[in-house]
Amino acid sequence: MVSMASSELLPPTPAAKSALHTVPTGVHDQARRRLIVALDVPDRASALVLADKLEGTCQWFKVGLELFTAAGPAVLEPLLKRGHSIFLDLKFNDIPNTVAGAVRSVAALGVHMLTVHASGGPAMLAAARNALEGLPGGPRLLAVTVLTSMDSAQISAVGLDRAPAAQVDLLARMGIAEGIRGFVCSPQEVGTLRALTGPEGVLVIPGIRPVGALSGDQKRVATPAGALRQGASYLVVGRPITHAPDPAAAAAAILAEMAEAI
Repeated sequence: MVSMASSELLPPTPAAKSALHTVPTGVHDQARRRLIVALDVPDRASALVLADKLEGTCQWFKVGLELFTAAGPAVLEPLLKRGHSIFLDLKFNDIPNTVAGAVRSVAALGVHMLTVHASGGPAMLAAARNALEGLPGGPRLLAVTVLTSMDSAQISAVGLDRAPAAQVDLLARMGIAEGIRGFVCSPQEVGTLRALTGPEGVLVIPGIRPVGALSGDQKRVATPAGALRQGASYLVVGRPITHAPDPAAAAAAILAEMAEAI
């Protein structure tokens, strides 16, 4: 069994209840604990408006480079006060000492997961892991393998003579050797990484598109149920929810898809 966050779930909204009326309560709660909504918006006000619309439907939010650069750490406080779990996705990639310091700074913010780039190398990954050792209640460290926007042509353009799946495998094995047990990869590689990490590994999967949705700039995608069946721990979903006319209803529909695989 993959370890999940134990945050107390907020009660669902009426829209979510309507979309999920056929889903057993226990399965519904499991799905909510495994869906991360990406708050990829340009400012604090937009983030909080979106969080208001999703209150009671979604437990996890991802704060990435766009929002964190615009609003800073202060944007995290109201989300944490409401009882939400936060995935801070800043993808650190620098010399080991700098990344270690950044990881310690993030740990002080009270977030639940954070990212570094696996391509930063074994010394950087070890420094990031060591920075969290001994910190009570510290965040889960995730190593980002290959971005879901990169296909074989993009991989080749940066000088790598291997397929995306082969690069993901190489980076994951390197991370495991340095004590990393959490990874971000596309849905296409999640089955391979689940075999590498075993049931205790934490695999956070972006590139999720509900049935019938456009893939946009994502190259390596899957449906919610498909990714879970391959071994995903958490799913990250942005535009299919945040750009929807009714974000809560869109999130509830994705939760219902997830429930098919739980």
